[in-house]
Amino acid sequence: MKRRVFLIGSGVLAGGGLLAATVPSYRMQAAVQVTQSTFAGPSAPPEPEPAETGWQQPEPWAAKLIAAAESQIGETVTYDPSYVSLPFPNGDIPRERGVCTDVVVRAYRDAFSFDLQREVNRDMKAHFAAYPTIWGLKGPDRNIDHRRVPNLQAFFKRHGAALAVSGNPEDYQPGDVVSQMLPGNLPHIAIVTHRRSKDGARPLLVHNIGAGTRLEDRLFEFQISGHYRFNPVV
Repeated sequence: MKRRVFLIGSGVLAGGGLLAATVPSYRMQAAVQVTQSTFAGPSAPPEPEPAETGWQQPEPWAAKLIAAAESQIGETVTYDPSYVSLPFPNGDIPRERGVCTDVVVRAYRDAFSFDLQREVNRDMKAHFAAYPTIWGLKGPDRNIDHRRVPNLQAFFKRHGAALAVSGNPEDYQPGDVVSQMLPGNLPHIAIVTHRRSKDGARPLLVHNIGAGTRLEDRLFEFQISGHYRFNPVV
């Protein structure tokens, strides 16, 4: 597994995608530190809330997805947006590190043996023009395509999983995937859980926004750019 250091997208959050030019490691480390201090929540992941205080009862498939995402809490503890040459299929970087898209990719793999690396690559090979071209590539890159938020957005939409974006928390069901736009036009992605916020008004998210996988109340903290419900076993 070969490793190259890059910044992602227009900033450092993994969702955006990798730039074409290599960035010195000291600059990447400084940028990641800024991201962590700006967006990350508490230093320790919160304890999951009891099921009886839940937001909504998840469907069986959603419960499996959420459990797979929550199992990453305490396991993935570092935010690392480096470009890495991955095995294919089912390629991954070490589990203790990752980015927001890795939470989603790992959850679908662990819950359903559904490999977004393989499926996104397959779809991009057949329909490359249907995917964003903001990285200047002329063909798929199986090392990184599935780790870019805009590509996951395109994949979910192409597979009929896109739902309306709204400001009504009741519209966000357990197992849904939401994409967000953080300050600085940094794309982000998270999984909606069946657990609710302390005030009972919103579902909590599982995501990695800069300091490892966390369970947090951040659904409406940033602009929601996409809403998806993707059940691969249907």
